[in-house]
Amino acid sequence: MTDFVHYTVMKREAVDIMDPQPGKIYIDCTLGGGGHSEYILQKISPSGILIAFDIDDDAISAAKERLKEYDNLTIVKSSYTNIKNVLHDLGIERINGGVLLDLGASYHQLTTTERGFSFSKDAPLDMRFDMSSDFSAYDVINKYKEDELVKIFSEYGEEHFSKRIAKKIIEERKKAPIKTTLELSNLIINAVPKVKSNIHPATRVFQAVRIEVNHELKNVNTILNEVLDLLDVGGIISVISFHSLEDRQVKTILKRESQQCRCNNLICTCKPPRIELITKKPISPTDEEIRVNPPSRSAKLRAAKCIRVWG
Repeated sequence: MTDFVHYTVMKREAVDIMDPQPGKIYIDCTLGGGGHSEYILQKISPSGILIAFDIDDDAISAAKERLKEYDNLTIVKSSYTNIKNVLHDLGIERINGGVLLDLGASYHQLTTTERGFSFSKDAPLDMRFDMSSDFSAYDVINKYKEDELVKIFSEYGEEHFSKRIAKKIIEERKKAPIKTTLELSNLIINAVPKVKSNIHPATRVFQAVRIEVNHELKNVNTILNEVLDLLDVGGIISVISFHSLEDRQVKTILKRESQQCRCNNLICTCKPPRIELITKKPISPTDEEIRVNPPSRSAKLRAAKCIRVWG
């Protein structure tokens, strides 16, 4: 394993908003390098419980070493989308403390060349968070139909030239499979008009493929609804998102669940809202954090508190 480097984005903001206290149960849905988990453990030990999820073996190995002194931590190698089953197996029915969800890929994942997330370094087309998965960026680029590629480039990457790029991919892969990140990046550069921009032409497509490979937006919808079912009264969900599609989804779900009416019927039949918003507008990183860790500039933090458990 290469050295695991990870920057913890909005560590204090994302954790402090949950007001962690000893004796309560907390969940870190994305362990990563363990920065958020360590800060939570510092606040809730010795009687609080933290359960942390991750699917990345490198992250788990690094975090286990970092957090080895804490015996009130349980690390689970599983997707956070399995939270209900995992907590049931651990004998936990309700989360009375809080849940932290950091939706970003880690610095380690994005900068480890062989993981294939970057268009600036040549590597196999991969982009898997979970290296045990048998579905990768190679499958998306070489097996998806043209209209499927257009759809994910448009929806997940908000790419203006989705049709041009998809058509070029189909043409090129008929000659030979597209196997590396630089092959794909150069193909995109040649497929789109030359325009002055600070954004690399491949940025949006690479984002879209990464989201598709790892089911990121589907997972956001799943985990938010699962967590809202599991929170006890007073429990808080704290969510950091890193691009507009994720933030829009988080905003929509939290806003909907905090409203008195969600049915829009003439006579409302909705149950009373189960959460109240803590953040009316998202919290952004400080200028100092952005200076130290520039990728954090796109992060948005939203939070809500459970005020009612539905029967």
